[in-house]
This record gives sequence, C-alpha cells and structure tokens, in this order.
Amino acid sequence: MPSNDARVLIQAAVPTAAVGTVAAVVSAVVAGGKGAIGAGVGTLIVILFMGLGLYVLQRTAKTLPHLFQAMGLMLYAAQILLLFVFMAAFKETTLFNPRAFAFTLLAGTLVWIAAQTRAHMKSKILYVEPDSAASSPAEKAERSGHSS
Repeated sequence: MPSNDARVLIQAAVPTAAVGTVAAVVSAVVAGGKGAIGAGVGTLIVILFMGLGLYVLQRTAKTLPHLFQAMGLMLYAAQILLLFVFMAAFKETTLFNPRAFAFTLLAGTLVWIAAQTRAHMKSKILYVEPDSAASSPAEKAERSGHSS
C-alpha cells in the first residue's frame, strides 16, 4: 500500500479505534462485561470492513480508474448493507450486549466515514504529473509559447 493510502487508512482507523475504546468503557459501565465485549466486537468489525473496503477501492483506482466512482458508490452501499446484516444477525445473541454492539457499529461507521473524508480532503494528491525538474526555463518557454 503506497504511503498516501496508508496515511488515509491510519487517519481513519485511529479515530474509529478511539471511539470504539470510549464506547467499550461506556458500555462496560452501563451494561457490564458483555457490553464491553459487544462494543469491542463492533469496533473490530467496523475497522475490518471499512479498511478492507478502502483497500479494494484503492486497488480499483489503480487498475480500473474508469470504474473508480461507480465502485466507490457500490462499495459504500455494500458496506452499510453488510453492517445492517451484522446488526440483524446478532440482535438476539447472548455472547455480548446487542445494544452496545449496534450503537458502536453505528458510531464507528460514522466516525470512519467522517475521518476518511477529512483525510482525503487534506491529502495532497497530484492529478497531473509535474514536468521534470531537469527542464531548463528556455525549454519551458519554448513549449508554452506560440508555434508561429
């Protein structure tokens, strides 16, 4: 993963993990140990799903750039749908507190999306390859001037 992609991943995963930690502490106080486990599982699922989605999106951008926007929309829709499927599947579980799990999934997803959006807005991504530094000013003037 190139450094810019890794930077975006870290800038999205760290706030999500922080929110998950706060959710685990609050859930432990409110719902006990099962609440903390539910919040921890929810945080791990959000980081895993969203991180995997970011990886797939970056690979798509490099291999099939013409599909990038459509893939991004489809990917986020699929991620949200899968998170709702997880919430529905674990609604009646006794392994952990389902409410803590659901609220942590929701909070973690919102924080991930906001942090990823902020990271992309702050990143300096070149859309056009810059000219080589070896070109002399006369060559640049010759290329940018009129052809007459």
